[in-house]
Amino acid sequence: MNRLDLMGFVAVLAALLWIGRRTASSAQAYLIADRSIGLWPLVATLVMTEFNTSTLLAFSAAGYRAGPMAIALPLVFLVGLLFYMVTVARAWKRFDRLSVAELFSTRYSPAMGRLASALLLFAMTGFSATYVKSLTLIFAPLVPGLSAWALSAVLSLVVVAVVIRGGLMSVVRADQLGFTLTAVLLPLLLFLGWRLLGPGDMAAAFPADQRIFSPIAQWSHPALPFRFVSTLIVITCFTYISAPWYGQKIFAARDERTAFLAVGISAVFVCALYGATVLGAAVYRAHGTPLDNPETVVPAMIASWLPSGLRGVGIATLFVAALTTLAGVWSAMAAMLNADFKLALTLRAQRLTIGALALLCWLGANVLVDDILNRLILANIPVLALSFALLAGFHWPGATTTGAWASVAVGVAWGVGCFVVVGEAGGYTWPWAMGGVPLIFATGTVGSVWSRKYGVRSTELQ
Repeated sequence: MNRLDLMGFVAVLAALLWIGRRTASSAQAYLIADRSIGLWPLVATLVMTEFNTSTLLAFSAAGYRAGPMAIALPLVFLVGLLFYMVTVARAWKRFDRLSVAELFSTRYSPAMGRLASALLLFAMTGFSATYVKSLTLIFAPLVPGLSAWALSAVLSLVVVAVVIRGGLMSVVRADQLGFTLTAVLLPLLLFLGWRLLGPGDMAAAFPADQRIFSPIAQWSHPALPFRFVSTLIVITCFTYISAPWYGQKIFAARDERTAFLAVGISAVFVCALYGATVLGAAVYRAHGTPLDNPETVVPAMIASWLPSGLRGVGIATLFVAALTTLAGVWSAMAAMLNADFKLALTLRAQRLTIGALALLCWLGANVLVDDILNRLILANIPVLALSFALLAGFHWPGATTTGAWASVAVGVAWGVGCFVVVGEAGGYTWPWAMGGVPLIFATGTVGSVWSRKYGVRSTELQ
C-alpha cells in the first residue's frame, strides 16, 4: 500500500476504535445490548456475523477455480438462513435468554444443557481459529517481515480492543460500519473487473461445460461438485438453527417481528455479497492473472482494480468483516460461559474471558488450521448433532431427554466416524450430512417414543 492507501486503512481502523470506546453499563448490556436492537441495526449485525473472511476466502477461491458455476455456493446461505427464519427465529426470541444452550437445560435436563454448551463452545473455538487464519492470510503480503504468529497476534489484539469495553453493543456498532463498507466494496469490485473483461475472456478461462445452472452435468465436476454444494445446504440448515452467535443477537432484538424480518432480509444480503465476490473472482481468473494461492484472490482484486486510497479502505473492509465476526463469536461464547457454567458473571470477568478466548483461538489458528474451508466444515460436526434436540425442543412436545441424549450421541459418533473412515479425500461430508441428519432425527424420535412408552419423562419447556 502507498501513503494514500495507508491513510484510508488507518481512517477505518480509527473509526472502529472510536466505535468501541463506549463502556457497557451492566452485564446485561454487555452480553445482549439490553434487548433493544431495532430492525436495520439487527440486519447489519446478522449480515456481518455471517459475512466472514474464512468463508469469503474459501468461496472466492472456488470462484477462481470453478468460474461462474460457483455462484451456487452463496445460495447455501440463502436457503440456510431462510430455513432459520421459518423454523426458529420467532421461537428463539420468545425463549429470550442469554445462551442458546439454556434451551437444552430447560427443555431436557441441566446435564443436557452443559453438554450442548460444551459442544457449541468447542465448535466456536474451531470457527474462530479459521477466522484468525484467514485474516492472517489477507494481511501477510502487506507485512512480509512479520511471521504468521506475530501478525495473527496483532490482529487478534485489535479485535479485542474494539469489543472489550462495550461488549455486544460495540459489536453491533462495528457491524453497521462493516455492512456499509462491504455493501459498497464488493459490488464495486465486480463492476470494475467486469468492465475490463474482453469478449470471450470468460469462455476461454472456463470450459463450456461449466454452466452456472447445470446441476446434473456438474454433479461430480472436479472443480466444484454440486454434490458438495448440496451437502453444504443440508449442513447449513441444520447447524445454523443452534448457532450461538445468531441466537445471542436474536435475544438482543427489540421484539419477535424484528427478529423474524431481520433474518430474512439478512439472508438476501449475505447471498448477494458472497455472490458478487464469487463472480469477481471468476472475472479475475478470466483476465489471465495467475495466482499461486486462489484464497488470496480478493486481496489481489483489491490491489489490481481499486485506485490509490481506496485500496487501503478495501483491505480495511476485509479486516472489519473478520473483526465483527470474531467479536460476535467471542461475545456469544462469553454469554454461554456466564449462563451455562456460571463463569464470567461480572463485567470484569466477561472482559477477561474475551481476552482468554482470543488467546485460545490465536493458538488454534497457528497450530491446527491448514485448509480453511475444510476446517470450517469439520467444526460443524458437534453443532449438527444437536439439530433434533433443538427443533424437537421447540416444536415437538413428545421429545424426551432420553431421545435428545441418544440423538446427540449418534450425531457426534456418525460425524466423527465419517471423517475418520471416509476422510476429506473421500468426500466425508456427503455421508455425514445426507445420512447423518435422517439418522439423528430417527434416533431422537425412537428414543423419545421408547422412553415415553416405558415411563421415562422429560421436563417440559418453561
